[in-house]
Amino acid sequence: MSREATSGPGPTRAWVLHPDLKSDQGRRMAEHRLAEAVSLAGALPGLEVCGSDIVRLSRAQPGTLFGSGKVKELGDRFKQAGIDLVLVDGPVTPVQQRNLEKEWGVKLLDRTGLILEIFADRARTREGVLQVELAALSYQRTRLVRAWTHLERQRGGFGFVGGPGETQIEADRRAIDDQVIRLKRQLDRVVKTRELHRAARRKVPFPVVALAGYTNAGKSTLFNRMTGAEVLAKDMLFATLDPTMRGVVLPSGRKVILSDTVGFISDLPTQLVAAFRATLEEVLEADLILHVRDISHPETAEQAADVMEILGALGVRAEVPVLEVWNKLDLVDAPAREPLMAAAALRADVLPVSALTGEGLDRLLEVVSEHLGEERVPRDLVLPFEQGRKRAWLHEQGLVTAETETETGWALSVLWTARQERAFRAL
Repeated sequence: MSREATSGPGPTRAWVLHPDLKSDQGRRMAEHRLAEAVSLAGALPGLEVCGSDIVRLSRAQPGTLFGSGKVKELGDRFKQAGIDLVLVDGPVTPVQQRNLEKEWGVKLLDRTGLILEIFADRARTREGVLQVELAALSYQRTRLVRAWTHLERQRGGFGFVGGPGETQIEADRRAIDDQVIRLKRQLDRVVKTRELHRAARRKVPFPVVALAGYTNAGKSTLFNRMTGAEVLAKDMLFATLDPTMRGVVLPSGRKVILSDTVGFISDLPTQLVAAFRATLEEVLEADLILHVRDISHPETAEQAADVMEILGALGVRAEVPVLEVWNKLDLVDAPAREPLMAAAALRADVLPVSALTGEGLDRLLEVVSEHLGEERVPRDLVLPFEQGRKRAWLHEQGLVTAETETETGWALSVLWTARQERAFRAL
């Protein structure tokens, strides 16, 4: 059954495939990878996931990914189920995509394409929308074998990434490159505005606490519980894309800025890491990172490893403390709960909580207070040119709120703690 035959008002009927390659020595079990892919598909409105399969492969076929027998078997199944869209949880080359679409008579998206679709649906700020369009163009530029006219034909209610001028883009690299240049110019203007806002925030003596973690770990629910805000918090992947910031008063009376950020995911496409680096800059500038983990998930340790890997790749400073928040205690059954709490008690950097019920939240706020106990105070400094190393250190630490160059050096305004001042004096 072709897509055109089912392009009425109903949902797009989708099937999810996870290719399990023998050569793939990843940490994750194929069954959990498939479940995550189905959740990804469920995060996209207008999709009805009608079925899913793990396809065991000794090796990928260059032309069709799967062997000819499996291609026919799957094609018959899709036709019988009236499938419009096949989602392949992994990379699919342009040639494989073209051949499979032709063979099956459906539209096909690989993991990167699906995540781009979700990001396009979730982005709300001007910057987020531009970042998605830029990432989509970067992805599509490598897949010109399909041509943009294919996407144009398939747009009915389930477009690739909507945006001004998309239907006018011809299937050639020059047109895409022109679009990329235009988007980058717009993005530069937006980024400059955000930098001004961030510079203004640096002058406020409030530390920043960033929530980071695997997607669907409960960061937004925890954010709402800690701030009393009404941020979108749903049991779906990538519910939060654009950064959200709110003030929180700690038990000590100290005010901090709490930042909720996009959830991480394993095998996040390269162009998306680059595109959403701006979204994650709040994490890079944080004074404290709360790594929120879904402790009830069967692969919570693997998810945590993925998060730490991405934080490292983003360039989070080694001196920024990271606390692990073991969330979703309410989903941990009684037999597993006691050893879990005992394991948490052995680590000073672990805080078990339930953002849903509020259990453990008081202790979490106390520990955050302890870590941010030092007040930040403003100071004006004058550094001669020969003390460039000290100036560089101040910038690396994110302590400079204003700077002007003089005839003999630099006049700087900084915002630091007594500990940071001591470290500076010791240079």
